[in-house]
Amino acid sequence: MQHTHDASGAAVRRGESDDQITVSTRPAGEGQVVVEVGGEVDMLTSPQLRSVVLGQLSDGAQLVVLALDGVTFLGTSGLAVLIEVREAAHQAGVELRLACTGRRVLRPLSIAGLVPMFDIHDTVEQALQAT
Repeated sequence: MQHTHDASGAAVRRGESDDQITVSTRPAGEGQVVVEVGGEVDMLTSPQLRSVVLGQLSDGAQLVVLALDGVTFLGTSGLAVLIEVREAAHQAGVELRLACTGRRVLRPLSIAGLVPMFDIHDTVEQALQAT
């Protein structure tokens, strides 16, 4: 796996192929972290997402926002990871919010009946400011 940094200096983890998944993190205030996800979240790439989000939970974040508008495909493995990190966040006392308006994410969540399980906002800014 290739490790690079984006313009803000935040770590960016890429899969074997840049079009599969990108996961980057950036601080967004005291105890707040935004995890930006792009590409396909499927059986091959979902472990990467799990690893990054669980790492943020153990790094002392109080609020983690998953920015999912860059996701082009969300498979069942991706749904399972979202449920898993939601439960881990709850157990760690960390608030987890999703920022997404994209049909490619919201439709699988809706079909699976998972929308009520998540705190979903239209933008990262709204998710960070929600109380």
